[in-house]
Amino acid sequence: MPLIEAPEAAMRLARAICSDVSLYNEEKIVRGIEHDNFFDSLQEELEEGRELYRSRVSPELYAQTNFYDRAIVDVILRSKGHVKSRIW
Repeated sequence: MPLIEAPEAAMRLARAICSDVSLYNEEKIVRGIEHDNFFDSLQEELEEGRELYRSRVSPELYAQTNFYDRAIVDVILRSKGHVKSRIW
């Protein structure tokens, strides 16, 4: 499978991966937000997603963009804005 070179395709991939992380880890995400340890509690899942993203995107595009990190915020965290937390 060829590596993704187009920024739009890389952004879609990052969002799809984060959507899957969100779908399969709902309770863990909510607890992480409530206890202000989101990144610690989802470290394994987020890193697995990052490695998948890195393996599918060209090294140049990966190094020049932060699409995966933005997708974590846009797809996972923003959709959980209703969860009570000290951070918002």
